[in-house]
Amino acid sequence: MEFTLYADGGSRGNPGHAGAGAVVFDTAGKRVVEVADYLGTATNNVAEYEAVLRGLVKLHQEYPSGYFQQMSLRIRMDSKLVIEQLKGAYKVKHPNLIPRYMEVKNVLARNFGEVHFEHVPREKNKDADELANRAMDRKS
Repeated sequence: MEFTLYADGGSRGNPGHAGAGAVVFDTAGKRVVEVADYLGTATNNVAEYEAVLRGLVKLHQEYPSGYFQQMSLRIRMDSKLVIEQLKGAYKVKHPNLIPRYMEVKNVLARNFGEVHFEHVPREKNKDADELANRAMDRKS
């Protein structure tokens, strides 16, 4: 079985009111996890990392411990920066991103088996974008 996590973060002002959205689908296309969290004031890149992290944490909470070790997880985002950093192709240099990067990598290493990262165009990430905007709308 494979799960696909779509994640998106946004910031109105950059930095400004920020939100994180994530949605996870199983192999059959069933929506199994959804996150729409307001983050307060943050940059767009911080919000992107928070979206991935919060989606992963909620997915892990929904299933028994060890469940994902034999599963494949695909993470799709329209943030080329975050995808390339998580793949190891780009270095993480900004001090606000380093701890979030490390936390995402640690959650993945501890709880998930095979993981693939994929940059997708914005139009293929509409569900996560909608959730991030819903989170920002609640505050701004």
